[in-house]
Amino acid sequence: MTHAFLVDFRKRSTTASQEVSVPITVLETPPLKVVAVRLYHSTPYGRRVSGEIWADEVPPQLARRRPLPKSPPTEEAKAAFARAPGEEVFVLVETQPHLVSGVPTKTPDLFEVRVSGEDFDERRTWARDLLGKEVSFEDFAREGEMVDVVAVTKGKGFQGHIKRFGVKLQPRKNSKHRRMIGTLGPHNPSYVSYRIPQAGQMGYHRRTEYNKRLLRVVKDPRTEPIQPAGGFLHYGEIRNGYAILHGSVPGPARRLVRLRLPIRFHGVAQEKVDIRYRSVASKQGG
Repeated sequence: MTHAFLVDFRKRSTTASQEVSVPITVLETPPLKVVAVRLYHSTPYGRRVSGEIWADEVPPQLARRRPLPKSPPTEEAKAAFARAPGEEVFVLVETQPHLVSGVPTKTPDLFEVRVSGEDFDERRTWARDLLGKEVSFEDFAREGEMVDVVAVTKGKGFQGHIKRFGVKLQPRKNSKHRRMIGTLGPHNPSYVSYRIPQAGQMGYHRRTEYNKRLLRVVKDPRTEPIQPAGGFLHYGEIRNGYAILHGSVPGPARRLVRLRLPIRFHGVAQEKVDIRYRSVASKQGG
């Protein structure tokens, strides 16, 4: 994270149209690679796979994640995929951690991305043409629009009642435990409700933050440098394109962050935000 000075785009804000300082998050956005296309159809037992086809050349490092097809798809397999019925089209994309200097892992992440549209055959053909190609974040993102952020929060391990839920500390003269709740609930019902604050796992949960504004999308970091002196703490240098979000996102540095179209935003996307200054000062103190 860093901070920037921009013209306040919030029309109802007390500082509307004025220059304000806001916290920003810089996300490195290397391209994703499409390795497979999957079709789904609805059944009485839920959604089932009706067709699947993999790229002719699958990156070998993906074998660290799951078993790979032993051979490229045959002409019969391609014809069967073209005839397969379905209602939804998904592409399987993999990350490319070898392009990111700040991530030490070699194992890519694999996940599905839904292909939207009205005509099923057009969606299938469009997804089929993407097989084996790279998809850049800049191809879909627009500056000024809202996005939802899906990520895994920082893990804090097993924590007690006070830290985990922020309940009040027991009085000083309490005879047993101060850092504990006063009661586990009533006699009836005779079980402990999930609403009762108790000790347990804290952090390392999948969370979704809604309506984060996308301030800037940069394809080449050399055109608009964002690198602070000494690199980002616990991350390093940014060598690929990057995106700037207003505010913070869940999780530590180096953890995968997924962005999607907003599902709870009903307004109108703003125009390009006027950013006057972005801090590139060292984050290592001094």
